[in-house]
Amino acid sequence: MTRSLSSNMQDVTTATLVRPIILVEAEFDSSDVLIWSGIGDLTWDSKTWTGTGQLLRVDAMEESVEMRAVGTTVTLSGIPSELLSIALQEDYQGRQLTVYLGAFDDSGTVITSPVIVFKGRMDIMTISESGDSASIQVNVENRLIDFERPRERRYTSEDQKIDFPSDKGFEFVSTIQDKEIVWGRV
Repeated sequence: MTRSLSSNMQDVTTATLVRPIILVEAEFDSSDVLIWSGIGDLTWDSKTWTGTGQLLRVDAMEESVEMRAVGTTVTLSGIPSELLSIALQEDYQGRQLTVYLGAFDDSGTVITSPVIVFKGRMDIMTISESGDSASIQVNVENRLIDFERPRERRYTSEDQKIDFPSDKGFEFVSTIQDKEIVWGRV
Protein backbone atom coordinates (compact mmCIF):
# COMPACT_ATOMS: atom_id res chain seq x y z
CA MET A 1 0.00 0.00 0.00
CA THR A 2 1.49 3.32 -0.96
CA ARG A 3 1.53 6.09 1.58
CA SER A 4 2.06 9.76 1.08
CA LEU A 5 4.13 11.58 3.68
CA SER A 6 3.80 15.24 4.47
CA SER A 7 6.82 17.40 3.75
CA ASN A 8 7.43 17.75 7.51
CA MET A 9 7.45 13.96 7.93
CA GLN A 10 9.78 13.56 4.94
CA ASP A 11 12.18 16.06 6.48
CA VAL A 12 12.19 14.13 9.75
CA THR A 13 12.94 10.80 8.06
CA THR A 14 16.02 12.25 6.37
CA ALA A 15 17.28 14.09 9.47
CA THR A 16 20.41 12.94 11.31
CA LEU A 17 18.40 12.39 14.51
CA VAL A 18 14.97 10.76 14.26
CA ARG A 19 12.59 10.75 17.25
CA PRO A 20 9.80 8.31 16.31
CA ILE A 21 6.62 7.80 18.33
CA ILE A 22 3.72 5.37 18.12
CA LEU A 23 0.17 6.49 18.86
CA VAL A 24 -2.72 4.04 19.37
CA GLU A 25 -6.37 5.07 19.27
CA ALA A 26 -8.96 2.48 20.38
CA GLU A 27 -12.60 3.50 20.01
CA PHE A 28 -15.07 2.47 22.74
CA ASP A 29 -18.63 3.58 23.59
CA SER A 30 -17.74 5.39 26.80
CA SER A 31 -14.65 7.14 25.40
CA ASP A 32 -11.69 6.55 23.14
CA VAL A 33 -8.52 5.14 24.66
CA LEU A 34 -5.61 7.28 23.43
CA ILE A 35 -2.12 6.07 24.31
CA TRP A 36 1.35 6.75 22.96
CA SER A 37 4.82 5.27 23.32
CA GLY A 38 6.34 8.07 25.39
CA ILE A 39 6.07 9.34 28.94
CA GLY A 40 3.52 11.88 30.15
CA ASP A 41 0.59 13.43 28.34
CA LEU A 42 0.86 14.46 24.69
CA THR A 43 -1.53 16.73 22.83
CA TRP A 44 -2.01 16.02 19.14
CA ASP A 45 -5.01 16.34 16.83
CA SER A 46 -6.88 18.24 19.60
CA LYS A 47 -6.73 15.10 21.77
CA THR A 48 -4.72 14.24 24.86
CA TRP A 49 -2.78 10.99 24.58
CA THR A 50 -1.59 9.17 27.73
CA GLY A 51 2.03 8.10 27.75
CA THR A 52 2.78 4.45 28.43
CA GLY A 53 6.53 4.39 27.94
CA GLN A 54 7.84 0.88 27.42
CA LEU A 55 4.55 -0.65 28.57
CA LEU A 56 3.07 -0.36 25.04
CA ARG A 57 4.04 -2.93 22.44
CA VAL A 58 2.75 -3.17 18.87
CA ASP A 59 3.71 -6.36 17.05
CA ALA A 60 5.06 -6.33 13.53
CA MET A 61 2.57 -5.25 10.90
CA GLU A 62 2.61 -7.02 7.58
CA GLU A 63 1.51 -5.64 4.25
CA SER A 64 0.86 -7.70 1.18
CA VAL A 65 0.30 -7.01 -2.48
CA GLU A 66 -2.30 -9.79 -2.41
CA MET A 67 -5.87 -9.18 -1.31
CA ARG A 68 -5.73 -10.97 2.03
CA ALA A 69 -6.43 -10.07 5.61
CA VAL A 70 -3.49 -9.43 7.91
CA GLY A 71 -3.55 -8.39 11.52
CA THR A 72 -1.40 -7.28 14.41
CA THR A 73 -1.40 -7.41 18.19
CA VAL A 74 -1.29 -4.47 20.58
CA THR A 75 -0.20 -5.19 24.16
CA LEU A 76 -0.40 -2.85 27.11
CA SER A 77 1.31 -3.96 30.34
CA GLY A 78 1.08 -2.58 33.85
CA ILE A 79 -2.25 -0.94 33.18
CA PRO A 80 -4.33 1.08 35.66
CA SER A 81 -7.63 -0.28 36.95
CA GLU A 82 -9.83 2.11 34.90
CA LEU A 83 -8.50 0.69 31.61
CA LEU A 84 -9.00 -2.83 32.94
CA SER A 85 -12.64 -2.03 33.72
CA ILE A 86 -13.16 -0.77 30.15
CA ALA A 87 -11.73 -4.03 28.82
CA LEU A 88 -13.96 -6.12 31.08
CA GLN A 89 -17.22 -4.20 30.74
CA GLU A 90 -17.42 -2.76 27.24
CA ASP A 91 -18.23 -4.43 23.98
CA TYR A 92 -14.97 -4.18 22.08
CA GLN A 93 -15.27 -6.66 19.21
CA GLY A 94 -15.50 -4.98 15.84
CA ARG A 95 -14.49 -1.58 17.26
CA GLN A 96 -11.93 0.51 15.42
CA LEU A 97 -8.26 0.59 16.47
CA THR A 98 -5.76 2.81 14.66
CA VAL A 99 -1.96 2.79 14.97
CA TYR A 100 -0.10 5.93 13.92
CA LEU A 101 3.62 6.41 13.35
CA GLY A 102 4.78 9.91 14.07
CA ALA A 103 7.87 11.78 15.12
CA PHE A 104 9.02 14.78 17.07
CA ASP A 105 10.75 17.66 15.36
CA ASP A 106 13.85 19.38 16.76
CA SER A 107 11.79 21.46 19.20
CA GLY A 108 10.02 18.38 20.63
CA THR A 109 6.58 18.93 19.11
CA VAL A 110 4.71 16.31 17.15
CA ILE A 111 4.87 16.58 13.38
CA THR A 112 1.44 17.69 12.18
CA SER A 113 0.63 14.58 10.20
CA PRO A 114 1.63 11.19 11.63
CA VAL A 115 1.02 8.30 9.24
CA ILE A 116 -1.62 5.62 9.79
CA VAL A 117 0.37 2.39 9.67
CA PHE A 118 -2.48 0.07 10.63
CA LYS A 119 -6.23 0.45 10.93
CA GLY A 120 -8.45 -2.44 11.82
CA ARG A 121 -11.07 -3.88 14.12
CA MET A 122 -10.48 -5.29 17.56
CA ASP A 123 -11.11 -9.03 17.64
CA ILE A 124 -9.91 -10.97 20.69
CA MET A 125 -8.82 -9.35 23.94
CA THR A 126 -6.77 -11.37 26.41
CA ILE A 127 -6.29 -10.11 29.96
CA SER A 128 -3.45 -11.47 32.10
CA GLU A 129 -3.17 -10.63 35.77
CA SER A 130 -0.13 -11.35 37.91
CA GLY A 131 -0.07 -9.91 41.39
CA ASP A 132 -0.70 -6.19 41.33
CA SER A 133 -0.19 -5.63 37.61
CA ALA A 134 -2.20 -6.61 34.57
CA SER A 135 -1.70 -6.67 30.83
CA ILE A 136 -4.17 -6.50 27.98
CA GLN A 137 -3.41 -8.02 24.61
CA VAL A 138 -5.73 -7.14 21.72
CA ASN A 139 -5.67 -8.90 18.36
CA VAL A 140 -6.61 -6.46 15.62
CA GLU A 141 -7.75 -7.63 12.21
CA ASN A 142 -7.80 -5.78 8.92
CA ARG A 143 -11.26 -5.07 7.45
CA LEU A 144 -10.53 -7.60 4.69
CA ILE A 145 -11.22 -10.36 7.23
CA ASP A 146 -14.92 -9.79 6.47
CA PHE A 147 -14.43 -11.34 3.03
CA GLU A 148 -13.46 -14.64 4.66
CA ARG A 149 -16.68 -14.90 6.67
CA PRO A 150 -19.52 -16.88 5.09
CA ARG A 151 -22.67 -15.00 4.20
CA GLU A 152 -25.91 -16.71 5.13
CA ARG A 153 -28.48 -15.01 2.92
CA ARG A 154 -31.34 -16.44 0.87
CA TYR A 155 -33.27 -15.19 -2.13
CA THR A 156 -36.58 -15.11 -0.29
CA SER A 157 -39.10 -12.41 0.45
CA GLU A 158 -38.40 -12.63 4.20
CA ASP A 159 -34.65 -12.26 3.71
CA GLN A 160 -35.07 -9.29 1.35
CA LYS A 161 -37.30 -7.52 3.89
CA ILE A 162 -34.47 -7.58 6.46
CA ASP A 163 -32.75 -4.83 4.49
CA PHE A 164 -35.72 -3.36 2.61
CA PRO A 165 -39.00 -3.80 4.58
CA SER A 166 -41.31 -2.43 1.89
CA ASP A 167 -39.73 -4.32 -1.04
CA LYS A 168 -42.05 -6.86 -2.74
CA GLY A 169 -39.56 -8.01 -5.37
CA PHE A 170 -39.24 -11.57 -4.06
CA GLU A 171 -42.86 -11.97 -2.95
CA PHE A 172 -43.88 -14.22 -5.86
CA VAL A 173 -40.64 -16.16 -6.35
CA SER A 174 -42.08 -19.31 -4.77
CA THR A 175 -45.13 -19.30 -7.09
CA ILE A 176 -43.10 -19.01 -10.31
CA GLN A 177 -40.57 -21.65 -9.29
CA ASP A 178 -42.16 -24.51 -11.29
CA LYS A 179 -44.08 -22.37 -13.78
CA GLU A 180 -43.63 -23.30 -17.43
CA ILE A 181 -43.21 -20.32 -19.73
CA VAL A 182 -43.54 -20.82 -23.48
CA TRP A 183 -41.68 -18.35 -25.67
CA GLY A 184 -42.48 -17.65 -29.30
CA ARG A 185 -45.39 -19.12 -31.32
CA VAL A 186 -47.69 -21.84 -30.04
